[in-house]
Amino acid sequence: MSKKQKINKLKENTVRSVNNNIRSSVRKLNPILKAIVGKKVDVAIRELQFSAKRITKEIRKTVSSAVANAENNNQYDIDKLIVKEAYCGKKVVMKRFRPRAKGRASPILKPYSTITIILSEAKQMESHGTKS
Repeated sequence: MSKKQKINKLKENTVRSVNNNIRSSVRKLNPILKAIVGKKVDVAIRELQFSAKRITKEIRKTVSSAVANAENNNQYDIDKLIVKEAYCGKKVVMKRFRPRAKGRASPILKPYSTITIILSEAKQMESHGTKS
């Protein structure tokens, strides 16, 4: 009995980019990632560029990396790319301690996350109507 090959359904016309060890919590990343899902790549990068959040620079780098992967590895047209999925997951949590009054200490948690951006080529809807 041989090992069954995994069939990757995302393989068809998608490109992904993963950024590990982002110094931010999942709770802060999720709203930003949900805002760019379903948008064209250039619109998503523009929105991230003008956001006031610190972590959007890292997300923008990840989206740009996915665009470069699509262009170089798969020869996709950049103008047709959309953000199909964008999600994040937990990584390690560094634990540090801050000295407090009366010989006590309080913990400081420094969470890390990983970001995955999946791009796909948008299907062009061509209208077959004729102009009069």
